[in-house]
Amino acid sequence: MNTPIAPEPAAAVRRPAHVPLVALERAGITEGVHHGSVVVLDPAGAVAWSAGDIDAAMYPRSALKPVQAAAMVRAGLPLDGELLALAAASHSGEPEHLAGARRILALGGFAEDALRNVPDLPYGEAARAAWLRAGHGPSPLAQNCSGKHAAMLVTCGRNGWPAGDYPDPGHPLQRAVAAEVERLTGERIAAVTADGCGAPLFSVSLRGLARAAAALVTAAPDSPEGRVADAMRAHPGMVAGPGRDVTGLMRAVPGLLAKDGFEGVQIAALPDGWAVAVKIAAGTDRARMPATVAALLRCGVEPALLAPFGTAPVYGGTEVVGRLAPLPELLPGDGTPG
Repeated sequence: MNTPIAPEPAAAVRRPAHVPLVALERAGITEGVHHGSVVVLDPAGAVAWSAGDIDAAMYPRSALKPVQAAAMVRAGLPLDGELLALAAASHSGEPEHLAGARRILALGGFAEDALRNVPDLPYGEAARAAWLRAGHGPSPLAQNCSGKHAAMLVTCGRNGWPAGDYPDPGHPLQRAVAAEVERLTGERIAAVTADGCGAPLFSVSLRGLARAAAALVTAAPDSPEGRVADAMRAHPGMVAGPGRDVTGLMRAVPGLLAKDGFEGVQIAALPDGWAVAVKIAAGTDRARMPATVAALLRCGVEPALLAPFGTAPVYGGTEVVGRLAPLPELLPGDGTPG
């Protein structure tokens, strides 16, 4: 079992030495190359394969949400199932997501105006259009992190902590989250800033992020980490939403845990402890999944299961004239991306 270890020193704060990962080919010409870094850990926690700079400090963005959720469960958050999955989500703002966030708030006796995440429109295109047609504007509830923020409020209520300043890095809740980040990544936090939603964001290495993903899937089912991992895998639609690749990937690969983050970050881990973490240098979202698929192939995932996610067509008018795909050197065996 891949278990958390005593924290090592913080990741080095430097400009990461990223490498080419994913290419966009149009009519036989390489039109663009997306750089980044990727790491694959085996079930013992050793690096089975890597590309780029896996030990530089980076910001996991929303890929860290499962760890934040585990910290809240450890602190007494009384959620399971779809609501716990929502606490670790970057949801699309579908009706079930908004209803779930309201249910979490109600559990702690909080109103929507207690949320301290930034107002926004729903992330999903269809959900955003429906929201606007109904006459709504930007709202903290509709913003993709509202499940996490609602869970933070409930965790504060359970512990008697003040709720008005819960996003402050010095708040007892955020100190508990920081401790869980260091415990599961196995390294000290390199830097602290604010995420896009306003909650604290902790910097670790890509290697440490993959360690945390492995720790989640290999934890005992009744542990905080195990409960979060099980909830996310049982309710992938609450973690993202319709048409989202993270939801689709968890449905396609049995037992897989996956979570994306803005600026081209992705984690994925299998029940036996194989784990991957990806960072696209320029934050390009469309290169995130091809690089992740290449890494998962190195974990032994059946290529047919990954085939819908490994490449994307490039169009000239209505005709397919090329594709976005991982570079051959990222792929094991015969170089087939899925």
